[in-house]
Amino acid sequence: MAEKIKVGVLGATGMVGQRYIKLLEDHPWFEVSYVAASPRSAGKKYREAVAERWLIGAEIPAGVADLIVEDANDEKKALGKCRFVFSALEMGKDEIKALEAAYAAEGIPVVSNASANRWTDDVPMLVPEINFSHLDVIDSQKKSRGWDKGFIVVKPNCSLQTYMMPLHALIQAGYPVKRMIVTTLQATSGAGYPGVPSFDMIDNIVPFIGGEEEKTERECLKILGTVSGGKIECAAGPAVSSTCTRVPVVDGHTACVSLEFDLPEEKKPSLEEIERVWTAYTSLPQELNLPSAPEHPIVVRHEQNRPQPRRDRECEKGMACVIGRLRQCNVFDVKFVALSHNTKRGAALGGILNAELLKAKGFFG
Repeated sequence: MAEKIKVGVLGATGMVGQRYIKLLEDHPWFEVSYVAASPRSAGKKYREAVAERWLIGAEIPAGVADLIVEDANDEKKALGKCRFVFSALEMGKDEIKALEAAYAAEGIPVVSNASANRWTDDVPMLVPEINFSHLDVIDSQKKSRGWDKGFIVVKPNCSLQTYMMPLHALIQAGYPVKRMIVTTLQATSGAGYPGVPSFDMIDNIVPFIGGEEEKTERECLKILGTVSGGKIECAAGPAVSSTCTRVPVVDGHTACVSLEFDLPEEKKPSLEEIERVWTAYTSLPQELNLPSAPEHPIVVRHEQNRPQPRRDRECEKGMACVIGRLRQCNVFDVKFVALSHNTKRGAALGGILNAELLKAKGFFG
């Protein structure tokens, strides 16, 4: 059996960092050998640093519990201890951007969950099934900054996972989309810990999440973009109008989507054709048989009352987009309800899949 790659987790004591620690516990390729967090946690054993706030499962993984937490602000501490790092940093965007660049400059690749570098034009914002070709920009990223082995790859906002794969599947099949209206019903775990106060969530819906609608409307265009001249150029469309709400669900983001095809009426796909496209959809992660890749990235359900977060969020290890209620739309062409697991596909496990793809393509040396 090949020796596992040693990896680090930045922001290891936070909610997403804990999720990384738990999901990597028995990973076939990666082993956590380095954990870093804020100065107040530095110097403690990991078990001590998270003693009062461990949220992910009953037990802290034994292989990590006694690791000494380092100060994430000192990138040199990671040298020789890990091949690359997962970034789950929780600080200001400018601080995160500078710190991720500092790790990359030291020759340590960064696979990030943070939003700070999502709009850096030579940093791939990766959904492995969709825009794996954006990895071509990494050589230019390294060259322009004078980096040797280090680079940065980020994942998109969790709300996009509800509709990006079904959208891409249709476009790839020759059915371009002109515009969409998306209303999200987002789980409380998406706000982190301690998150939204219980008084605001019980018996309630909050119809605003700061910055979320802008991310939902814009990030898809970079993901659907192309690499040109060492940068990623955003796609021109589709136009997306979103309303993002917080609902009293722990895990699982739901989206109600209406879309219009950019095609003459006679060339628009039938409902049967749309379902065929979705259920047949696979991509490079499935071809490479990556450990965290779902066998079926898109799962279509036919019950009138599905998908539901509690019943469907764990589909395909929490990595599938589950779709139901596909039907004609009286305003646009079709509408449907989609669900994704925001703390798995939308957060740590999505980041792990990104790292698996990078490893399979030889980016870790």
